[in-house]
Amino acid sequence: MYDRILIATDGSELAGKGLRHGLALAAALRVPVVVVTVTEPWMPAFDDALALSADPAMQQEYREGCAHSAQRILQDALGQAAAAGVACETVHVPDGFPSDAIVQAAASHGAGLVVMASHGRRGLGRVLLGSQTQAVLAKATVPVLVVR
Repeated sequence: MYDRILIATDGSELAGKGLRHGLALAAALRVPVVVVTVTEPWMPAFDDALALSADPAMQQEYREGCAHSAQRILQDALGQAAAAGVACETVHVPDGFPSDAIVQAAASHGAGLVVMASHGRRGLGRVLLGSQTQAVLAKATVPVLVVR
């Protein structure tokens, strides 16, 4: 059915539910997974955009923090995959927009299914906070399994 599953995570508790579900599915199907985490590009504050964007040290600190966080998230995913007996590859996409990076990673890694979590927000909360899951659903060329 699926030769490879891509699991998207941001390291949050909710994303952890998606990770566990994706790993359980992969174990049942005996297929490998690709776990991807995306860190967004540097975005200076609107009230002091010139000062913040001009400070390369702050930008470097931000990138290093993102890389460290991504490494922690992916190491945890590797540990969970090993415990589940699932072959796992990890990918960190720096300076990316999550929905675009997830769809692109699924295509480039030959994933036949994307697994990700969603808060299930509605109404104004969804409008204000956006929905990466909804964007992946709209853009993906493979099935997307949403875990709530």
